[in-house]
Amino acid sequence: MDDTIFALSSGAPPAAIGVVRISGPGAAEALTQLAGDLPPSRSPRLRTLRDRCGEQLDSALVLWFPGPATATGEDLAELHCHGGRAVIAGVLAALGEIAGLREAEPGEFTRRAFANGRIDLAEAEGLADLLSAETELQRRGAMRSAGGELSRRIETWRDRVLGLAASVEAVIDFADEDDVTSLPCSFAQDADALASEIRSIAERPATERLRDGIRVVLAGPPNAGKSSLFNALLLDEAAIVTPQAGTTRDVLERPLAIGGVPFVLVDTAGMRDTGAGEIEEIGIARARREVAAGQIVLWLGMPEDRPDGAIRIHSKSDLGAASDDALEVSAVTGAGLDRLTDLLVERGRAALPPVDGLAFNRRQRDWALAAADSLDAVGGKGDMLVVAEDLRNARRALDRLVGRDSTEEMLDALFGRFCIGK
Repeated sequence: MDDTIFALSSGAPPAAIGVVRISGPGAAEALTQLAGDLPPSRSPRLRTLRDRCGEQLDSALVLWFPGPATATGEDLAELHCHGGRAVIAGVLAALGEIAGLREAEPGEFTRRAFANGRIDLAEAEGLADLLSAETELQRRGAMRSAGGELSRRIETWRDRVLGLAASVEAVIDFADEDDVTSLPCSFAQDADALASEIRSIAERPATERLRDGIRVVLAGPPNAGKSSLFNALLLDEAAIVTPQAGTTRDVLERPLAIGGVPFVLVDTAGMRDTGAGEIEEIGIARARREVAAGQIVLWLGMPEDRPDGAIRIHSKSDLGAASDDALEVSAVTGAGLDRLTDLLVERGRAALPPVDGLAFNRRQRDWALAAADSLDAVGGKGDMLVVAEDLRNARRALDRLVGRDSTEEMLDALFGRFCIGK
C-alpha cells in the first residue's frame, strides 16, 4: 500500500482515448514530472506529456485528485491520452522509469479502494460481476451490489442486531436498577423477524447462477440428435455431427444468451449400457455427472428413461411424430425451436435470482444463514450472557458479509478476477 501504481484503465489500444491511472503517495510527483506541473484539483487541463529526456509523448488532458476522497482513497492522477498503441506504450514506459512507481497487479486499484474503506466487500464482488456482465439481466443484478444497495441492507440488519444487543447489555449491567429489570416485550419477536428477513433473501437462488449462466444439458442415447440440436440452438457448427454412434465422447460447452437470459449449453456423450469402448465410457460417466448437476436437462431418449425433472425432446420431428407428449423439434427444418427457446427462457428466469430484488452469492449466503441461525438461537434463553454471545455471533457474521473480517486468500481470489487497470 506504500507503493505508487499505474496502469491503462481503459480498453486495449487502439482506441480514441486511453486513460492511464496513477494511484499512491507518488502520484503528484509522477504527474508533475510528465505534465510539468500539478493542475488544480479535480479540474482537467490540457498538458504536453514528456519523458525524462524531455521528448514529447502526447498532448493529453490530465486530472489530479488528492486523497482520501478518491476512487482508491489515495492520491490519484489520470492521463487522458490519445489511444494509439505507440502513445500508450510510451506513456507507460515513461511512468515505469520514475522512481517509486510500478505497474499495478490485477484488481489492485479496486483492492486499495476496499482497503481504504471506499467500498466494502459486497460492493467489490458486485463490481467484479458487473465487469463480467454480458446480458442485461447480469448487468441489472450486479448493479444492486456494486451500487451499494446490498451493503445498505446489511448495514440496517447490523444496526438492528446492535439494538437488540444494547437491550441485553442493559439488563446485564443494570439489572439492579428499578427501571431496567427485563428485556422489552418485543425482543424475541424482533429477533425472529430479523432472522426471517435475512433467511428469505439467503434462500433465493445464488447470484453465481446469474453470473455463470443456467446450465442446459442435452442428454440421451447415441444418435438421438443431441449435437444437431446443440448446433441449431447455437446457430453454429460447434459440435461434430455424424451418423456414427459415439461421435461425441466428451462434454462440449458453449455460452448462449436467449431473451437476455444467460445459458451454458452442454452437449454430452450418448449414454448406453453396452457396446461402448473405454474412451466412450469415460464420456458417458461425464454425461451422467452433467445430467445430475444441470439446472435444465433436455432429454432426447425414451420417455421411460427420462431423468426426474427433465424436458423430453423429440428432436427428429421431421421424420415423424413422437408417441408421447414430448416437445416436437427438428434441428433440420427448425420446426419447434421457437417453442423450445421460449420454454428455456421461462425455466431460466425461474431459476435465476430476482433482478428486481437482492440476492447473495454463495459466500454471502453462508454468512447470512449463520447470522440468521444465531438470531434464531436467541429466543427462549434465560441466560443473558448466552443471548449476548448469540447476538455477537450474528453481528460477526454480518461483518463478514461486507468484509470487515476477511482472509487474505479470499481477497486474493476475488481481486484476481479484475483486469490490470481496475
